[in-house]
Amino acid sequence: MSVTRERQLVETFVEVADTLDKDFDVNDFLHTLADRCVQFLDVEAAGIVLIDKRGHLHAAAASSKSARLVGLFELQSDAGPCVDCCRSGRPVVNADLDAHTERWPRFADAARASGFAAVHALPLRRRETVIGALNLFGTDNRVLTGDNMHTGQALADVATIGILAQRGLHRAELQATQLQNALNSRIVIEQAKGILAERQGISVEAAFTLLREYSRAHNARLSDTAREVAEGSTTAPELLRTGVS
Repeated sequence: MSVTRERQLVETFVEVADTLDKDFDVNDFLHTLADRCVQFLDVEAAGIVLIDKRGHLHAAAASSKSARLVGLFELQSDAGPCVDCCRSGRPVVNADLDAHTERWPRFADAARASGFAAVHALPLRRRETVIGALNLFGTDNRVLTGDNMHTGQALADVATIGILAQRGLHRAELQATQLQNALNSRIVIEQAKGILAERQGISVEAAFTLLREYSRAHNARLSDTAREVAEGSTTAPELLRTGVS
């Protein structure tokens, strides 16, 4: 491992450890985690799925539009590597889509149509508690090496510990309730993205970047900023008029 990559990994784990801060923003953190997976694991895209208190799966974050759409299709069809990983708590690694057409027919077709050739899924797990999974996508059939798999699972494990510790979730019911709140806030974020995209004449992805940058620049929670934009409070005119300041 190069000194630069080692330093970046250390910085990433420090970033993950910041989940213990009282102002931890789970939505922003999950998108950061997806971005870091692409940076370190030799994959082209990543997505994160969380399990709510009823056991339903929800797409919580993605590194790209294509990963988000394929992840949503996977959940709608209730079949795919991330679904299997969430249910079993075990990783799915180096799944060639051509070789898994019968196992996940609709998912495999959708993923290939988006330019992906191989997929992997790593559990967000703490002992027997599984709170979700990482979906990793490759555009060719490169093997996810043992080192990259261990790095990815380490990121997933530390992130899981951080989320559970920050929420003080000592029981599964409390854990599911807090994660459900995070999932519910995604609705408001999607509304704010749509409003900004339409008013600014930009793409939805650019609108989301604008929301994140504004929140960070003003030391605000992403979900709070999105809610203010969706409700048309004082934040909305500033964002729509000047962007991030």
